[in-house]
Amino acid sequence: MIRVISFLLIVIIGFSIFSFKPTKTYFSFEDSLRLLYSRPAAQWPIPNVDAGVPWRELGQLPVPPAQYNDTLRPIAELGKLLFFDGRLSVSNQIACASCHVPELNWTDGRAQAVGHNRTLNKRNTPTIENVWAQNQLFWDGRAHTLEEQITGPITSHTEMNQDMTLLPGKLQTVKGYVSLFKTAYGDTAITSERIVHALAVFQRTVTSTRSRFDRFLAGSSEALSDQELRGLHLYRTKANCMNCHYGPLFTDNDFHNIGLSYMNRPFEDLGRYNITQNTADLGKFKTPSLRNVMRTRPWMHHGLFDDMEGLIAFYNNANPQGVRKDSVRNLPVPVPDAHLHKLQLSKTEMKDIAAFMEAITAAPNVIREPKLPE
Repeated sequence: MIRVISFLLIVIIGFSIFSFKPTKTYFSFEDSLRLLYSRPAAQWPIPNVDAGVPWRELGQLPVPPAQYNDTLRPIAELGKLLFFDGRLSVSNQIACASCHVPELNWTDGRAQAVGHNRTLNKRNTPTIENVWAQNQLFWDGRAHTLEEQITGPITSHTEMNQDMTLLPGKLQTVKGYVSLFKTAYGDTAITSERIVHALAVFQRTVTSTRSRFDRFLAGSSEALSDQELRGLHLYRTKANCMNCHYGPLFTDNDFHNIGLSYMNRPFEDLGRYNITQNTADLGKFKTPSLRNVMRTRPWMHHGLFDDMEGLIAFYNNANPQGVRKDSVRNLPVPVPDAHLHKLQLSKTEMKDIAAFMEAITAAPNVIREPKLPE
């Protein structure tokens, strides 16, 4: 009996040895990154940034302060109607929503905006998503409040071409607006200040939706693919992206010259210099948020980049366009931003960063065009 049991034990052990398949015993680079970045963001490695950059860590999508304020709700609803109403333009055909299309993450998909009488404007339409968090608006920062910014497109001869002193009287003839202004403000007075305020209140409720990166930050460690995870790490390290695109909204809200002023050539745009007349601002433009960047193409102030890998290659080469001193206008050569460095990214690394751009992109909230008052 003992011999039989011993024999059976030998057979079982032998079978176990020959049928055993070892489990994974190594950690890949991607496994290490996933373990590292699955920790709270405060425990992530310090990013590669230049000295003096007041960077903040990447974070989850913040909530705009006006979104859930019940006292502002009727004003926001009024602002939404105004935003979609072409009657704000002198031609009755161009609304704010003509260039800030909700389905396109509040951009228009064009290189440059088209306005009154089909006039082609000089610059690309920026998104209004998360505009509540900005304190300098337009590509050149010429407006310091959203209310100040709103009057620009409405009165611009190449955009809506409206006279703000005449607009209140025009809307006063629309019975539906009279009652809506009373609901929002307590009386039937329609003023340019109230029009601008209502538009601003509505726009402050326009926010991004949560991306897969937000879900990753919230604890869903598998929300990013291996490639996107490598892209996140490169974004924070070798690619130096966090010199300018940091924080929950992926922007420093500052101005930089990356060599695209096209000085003395077609497409010339001297950017912030046109506002400040300070030669140190030659060629500087505002840093856009990278949230939903893959849905806001084409990119840059002139909209001349429509391929993300090509855009990353531009930064990889740190190749500002060469310009000559303008002796006619007595302007010096624009100085490229000090944060531009040759990055020596491989093609694979550039693809990884482009993949991370997909991870911070999400479709917008569904906002249907409202029925306008009559």
